[in-house]
Amino acid sequence: MNELNAGWKLVKFGEVVKNANLVERVFEANGIERSVGLEHIDPDNLHIRRWNSIKDGTSFSRKFVPGQTLFGKRRAYQRKVAYAEFEGICSGDIMTFEPKDKKLLLPECVPFICQSDAFFNHALDTSAGSLSPRTSWTALQDFEFPLPPLNEQKRIAEILWAADKVVEHLVTLESKAEKARRASLFEFMAKGLGEKFRGLTSHSATGPWKVKRVSKAGDVQLGRQRAPKYQSGKWTRPYLRVANVFDGYLDLEDVLSMDFDDRDFKRYELRSGDILLNEGQSRELVGRCAIFENQIEGCCFQNTLIRFRCGNELIPEFAFSYFQYLFYRQTFAAVARQTTSIAHLGADTFEKLFMPIPPVDEQRIIACVMDKFNTTKRGLARQRENVQRARHALINYLLGGLHV
Repeated sequence: MNELNAGWKLVKFGEVVKNANLVERVFEANGIERSVGLEHIDPDNLHIRRWNSIKDGTSFSRKFVPGQTLFGKRRAYQRKVAYAEFEGICSGDIMTFEPKDKKLLLPECVPFICQSDAFFNHALDTSAGSLSPRTSWTALQDFEFPLPPLNEQKRIAEILWAADKVVEHLVTLESKAEKARRASLFEFMAKGLGEKFRGLTSHSATGPWKVKRVSKAGDVQLGRQRAPKYQSGKWTRPYLRVANVFDGYLDLEDVLSMDFDDRDFKRYELRSGDILLNEGQSRELVGRCAIFENQIEGCCFQNTLIRFRCGNELIPEFAFSYFQYLFYRQTFAAVARQTTSIAHLGADTFEKLFMPIPPVDEQRIIACVMDKFNTTKRGLARQRENVQRARHALINYLLGGLHV
């Protein structure tokens, strides 16, 4: 039979925590400089690294202060919890929790209680609304959980914040590895093409590398329209779309399928080494790209993607690195045409851009260096994810309060 550990007691969240709900409308005079929305809180990350400046204007009026726990009540499945380390204004979709009595509950423990599976399950079960479900303080204050004695809270907080510190260290290393990778990529391109080259005109290439239009350097193909021409199911094939293509990798967890007859399959089938670029997306994401490495046999692609297949003078890994360079330089965003909220790169625009054709040996060197950076980043990401999983398990175990 499961029983509470000695000294622990079952309490309701609202008995020991209050939703502070402070209001502030005179920002600059009171020294408040930052505004935080739900989009600034990363899932399963207690630290707020992004915000808007109050000087840019805000419609928010809910104030938070250091030591409070911020909880996103809208779409609670996103698991957005943060521990405030500075003063600011936040969205009305963010609740601000603090202990009613610090002699009963430490502020440092509140964010971990909110990150526990039991709390999130309660938030999800009490959320209402179809498109944008929200939970409420009325519902959350009824959440029941085991409260440790204060000395045990201190021990648990020390362990969990130590694990969080390891995660933050790995996040910092990942960021530094990415900065080094991009700096190296820009250095390679600057030496071969000149500082001002952005792929728009050939005469701006002042380095030793020759350049060609993209259409002359390889084969460009826009994907097939999503609406299938055939409904029989006879030619059903998997296909990739913009939701599958990220910066440097493919997310293949959600791959759809539709009919491609033999003629269309021949035209839209992906081969190992094909580079996929997002044709239509928000302006800052248009042109984001990844290499297909035959992860899915018989896979095609739809018209939200552009496929580039290298000619004889290029190796795919170098061409991919160059397209990443244009993406980071915002060249694709600059040439994309805007329709409502979507920017379209267009195959016709893309193939008119210019790209370098270095000696193959140089291409291989650049590809090798970029691969080493990517391998380092992937290794750090795996370590971070492992520590995050361990920390998550610790939260549920240490705050469970039960013994057998």
